[in-house]
Order: sequence, then structure tokens, then C-alpha cells
Amino acid sequence: GGVPPATDLVLGATAGCLACFLTNPLEVVKTRLQLQGELQPPGTYPRPYRGVLRAAVAVCRADGLRGLQKGLAAGLLYQGLMNGVRFYCYSHAEDAGWTEYPGGTVAAGAVAGAVGAVVGSPAYLVKTHLQAQTLSAMAVGHQHNHESISGAFKSIYQQHGVVGLWRGVTGAVPRVAVGSAVQLATFASAKDWVCERQWFRKGSWAAVLAGGMVSGVAVAVTMTPFDVISTRLYNQPVDADGTGKLYRGFLDCILQISSKEGLLGLYKGIGAVYLRLGPHTVLSLFFWDKLRTM
Repeated sequence: GGVPPATDLVLGATAGCLACFLTNPLEVVKTRLQLQGELQPPGTYPRPYRGVLRAAVAVCRADGLRGLQKGLAAGLLYQGLMNGVRFYCYSHAEDAGWTEYPGGTVAAGAVAGAVGAVVGSPAYLVKTHLQAQTLSAMAVGHQHNHESISGAFKSIYQQHGVVGLWRGVTGAVPRVAVGSAVQLATFASAKDWVCERQWFRKGSWAAVLAGGMVSGVAVAVTMTPFDVISTRLYNQPVDADGTGKLYRGFLDCILQISSKEGLLGLYKGIGAVYLRLGPHTVLSLFFWDKLRTM
């Protein structure tokens, strides 16, 4: 309502960071689940992480309570960059009247998400590396062994240059574009749907949360395969020239996962994805709306 796009950039970044701080533990759990049994047939590998709750307990045992907030600084940087740019672009689309056309909301959400993903990609790369790191007995996926967020950026830049900081972006763009489009297209309608059935009072916290969880089903189903691919592309080891040792790119990653791990391999960590999406959707959009009002 009358908020300039530049202001939306700041408010969107702030809202995303506030939501990230509360939902980062689920992001850590999701990353571990998605890397577990990488490119191995089901049932042939040890599973130190089993389900969301047991995986969270396993993280705490290996890394302490602080382990649930691994990669938080990189996560905050990513959410600030991605959501700031995403809401900025979406606000421009609203001002231009593009969202009033049929399908305009979905298209604007997808484009805004894609641009945000490109800008925030280096932070997501480092976040994934840091969240995957743990004791050797509990390790899943490649271990990059960074000592800090600044050390991670420095190491990647020294080894592979500026281009190396955007490694894996081909998985991030479709992930955020699909997630953003579905989220922005379904959240409001899902919230109205639960109120029409008189499950909750219109405008109540319960209605907003329920709408977010209903919307989260659609987002989780459509977004999880892209999320798994994105995590694998970001975390894979690379050669001296920056070429991935496991996957040649987005399509190769899909083919390898589906052929070696089965189609369900593309849905690893969906429980954590869903449990994170509902609260994160509600919190980020709630904070954004309240900050706009203020």
C-alpha cells in the first residue's frame, strides 16, 4: 500500500532475516537429510539422520545445540539479499500493474524469485557448505571444512575466482522461481479457504498459520525436487577448474539421482522442507506486511 520499491527492498530483507533466525534449525536438518545416501541405492547406506525430529537430535548430539544454527550468518545474508531483491522486484511489478493480468502474480513471483536467487547464490553456496559440516562419524555429503563464513568466501574465491561463488546457481534459479511463484500464488487463497470453512476466525493468527501450512503443501511438493538438486549442486566437490566431480549440471543431477536413488530420492527431506515452509511463509510475509504498515 503506497510503499516505494526501494523501501520494500529493505523491509523484505528484514522480514526474511527475522524468519530465517527462527527456521534455520530446520534448514540444517533438511540439508543433512538431502545429502544422506548421495547417489547410493536405497537401503545400502547408513542413516545417521532418520526423520525430522530424530535428525534434529542427531545434529545436537554431534554438534551441540549450537549445531542447529550452523550456517546462520550465511543464511541471514542469503535471506537478506534474496528476499530484499525478490520483494523489490515484486513491488515494481505491482506498481506497473503486471499482477492484475491473468497469471500475473505467478509470473511476477517467478521472475522476482529468479532474480533474487542469482543475487543471493554465493551466500546460499556457503550456507550449504557450513550446514553440511559435522563430525566424520555423522558426515553426509562432501565435507568442505570451512572454519568460518569469511574463510569460506575467501577459500572459494582464491581457488575458483568470482565464477566459483556462483557455482550451483543453475539449481537455485528454478528452485526459488518455482517456490516463489507457488508461494505468492497460493498463500492468500489458502488463507481465505480455511476461513471460508470456518475453521478459524478471519484475520486471526491461527488462520494465517493454517493458510501458510496449506500453501506449504503445494510449495513443498513442487519445490522439494529443485531443493534437493540445488543442495547437491552447491555441496558437490569440484576439480581445480571448478568442474563438478559428481554432476555436470542441472539435468545431469536429475538423471543421476532418479536413476541411482529412485524418484523418491528427489523428495529427500520433504518433511523438513514442509515444516519449515509454513512458518517461514507466515513469518516472512507477516513481518513484511507489519513493517510496511509501520
